[in-house]
Amino acid sequence: MKTTLQTLVEPYIENAIKTLGEWIQINSIHDDKTISKNKPYGEGVYRALRFIGELAKKDGFKVDYCDGHATEITFGEGPLIGVYAHADVVPVSEGWQHPPFGGVIEDNRMYGRGTSDDKGPALAAYYALKLLKDQGMVQGYQVRLVIGGNEEKGSGCLKYYFRKLKKPYPESGFTPDGNFPLIYGEKGISNFEIAGKVKWKPIHSIQAGIVANSVIDKAVAVIARQEKIEPILRSTKLPYTISHDEKTTTIKLFGKAAHGSLPQLGVNAGTKLLSVLARLFPFPELVTIAEQYSQYNGKKLGQYYQSKLLHETTLNVGLIRLENGIFSLIANYRYPETVVFEEVAKAIALITPKPFKLTTLMTSEPLLVQPDSPMIQTLLKAYQEETGDKKTPMVTIGGGTYAKEAKNTVAFGSKFPGKEDFIHENDEKIDLEDFTRSMSIYARAIDDLGRLHASKK
Repeated sequence: MKTTLQTLVEPYIENAIKTLGEWIQINSIHDDKTISKNKPYGEGVYRALRFIGELAKKDGFKVDYCDGHATEITFGEGPLIGVYAHADVVPVSEGWQHPPFGGVIEDNRMYGRGTSDDKGPALAAYYALKLLKDQGMVQGYQVRLVIGGNEEKGSGCLKYYFRKLKKPYPESGFTPDGNFPLIYGEKGISNFEIAGKVKWKPIHSIQAGIVANSVIDKAVAVIARQEKIEPILRSTKLPYTISHDEKTTTIKLFGKAAHGSLPQLGVNAGTKLLSVLARLFPFPELVTIAEQYSQYNGKKLGQYYQSKLLHETTLNVGLIRLENGIFSLIANYRYPETVVFEEVAKAIALITPKPFKLTTLMTSEPLLVQPDSPMIQTLLKAYQEETGDKKTPMVTIGGGTYAKEAKNTVAFGSKFPGKEDFIHENDEKIDLEDFTRSMSIYARAIDDLGRLHASKK
């Protein structure tokens, strides 16, 4: 039996799906080449933020483009309920079966980069707010839906929004960028780099990975010509290609992409390539690095930890480069609330072989919200009442969301239990039934949170 809100959602579904397809067709990968004053993350992100802003203006919302860092959509007056989503997406690698920016629908699923991370959930939240506005249900509270442009590269957009523009933090809020029923804790995240000048003359170059928070699915090395390397490549059990010219051999290894928070779900072609090269050319520092970074949990670095709430550490090598004699490796390390990353970095630096030096690139501390708090219980009830699912438990995750930047905020959907959406992988998709189901959940959650705080006035 449908709930009242599910019935109210129905008139919006066709237009919402059409709009999502159009939004997916905007390539909103961060682009350094097209950055300008009002386009701090490049042309594609700018267009994606404008797209949702122009839609909101037509629908009668107040819109602020926040100097190009985010699109803020506002309605109502009173205690603030915040919803924080993002329009930027991770880069696209080879191997897609559907156009990555096509918004193609097949078997009631839409495929494309951003369908599930995070344009689909963002648009579901938008139509939830539009429904509430159209029905006159936003009474005694204010809602701000903020669509950011830099979540995938460090959430600089929300840092600018809150710290530079001094926008208010919400009384309660959520980001539709995780799992249902909801996520009440997130691991700490740090990216660090080891880099230095090397004298590996037989190895001309290495190119592997596109971002720190994705498992490397393709790794390429150009080396001095080698004829008898197939046995070593076969031992990786990965697909590969070999090509030769007069002086060089090019090796390509192919793994499986996955989100950097779940490296165990992927196969890292980059670290496998380092192991191959270490066997071919056993330079001591290369052998050490290949061994230290061969596992996804930090054990080989002596930096494996676990806690009851946030569970185990993970380590994802996301970028490897060797260019002009400079080698660099960037790792994405995620850890429970019991870990202090400064101590981890010092320990790793001590065992890192010369000539490499370790540099911390970014750090985001762990997040934990008490499961029995009114906000958490309100969100959980909204999910349960709209789905009838009272069995699936709340969780903590290794992923990092806007909840770490927006106070009084947690991740709330839109991935449903038991579903696979291929976030950060080839053929990312969203189930259109889930897309529309999440609208009523978000509408109820916004209104219930608003009523919770309006009643305290």
